[in-house]
Amino acid sequence: MQLQVGMVLEGKVTGITKFGAFVALPDGKSGLVHISEIANTFVNDVHDYVQDGQTMKVKIIGIGDDGKINLSIKKAEAPEQSARPGRPPRPYSDRPRPGGFRQPMPRANGPTGDASFEDKLKHFMQESDSRMADNKMYADHRTRRRSR
Repeated sequence: MQLQVGMVLEGKVTGITKFGAFVALPDGKSGLVHISEIANTFVNDVHDYVQDGQTMKVKIIGIGDDGKINLSIKKAEAPEQSARPGRPPRPYSDRPRPGGFRQPMPRANGPTGDASFEDKLKHFMQESDSRMADNKMYADHRTRRRSR
């Protein structure tokens, strides 16, 4: 049988080291399950997850030019078991955020939003002047407090 990347096979653990476990595959070949491919959690000691002589499913994740076979136990598991729950999306909020993030530009000429370049530039300059004044006032306030 020709081994290919992505295949899931049954293998038997033949040796355990501090950096992983060697697994015997069909047709007399063997591969290494690196410590980072044993479980979805931090693995401090390989012996906590794998025992010598244990039979398990492994997935081929790489075959080197020199014939070395890289295996994974955690990727051989069913996708619903190995998938980490994603982070829930942040709720959208209309309230202004600290730091003064720019609000969307209002549409000047009706619902199509075809404002002229001059209108957009005027709006930008007004917004910029307003922010610069706020920043200057804040900076002046901070320097006055220090000089007291």
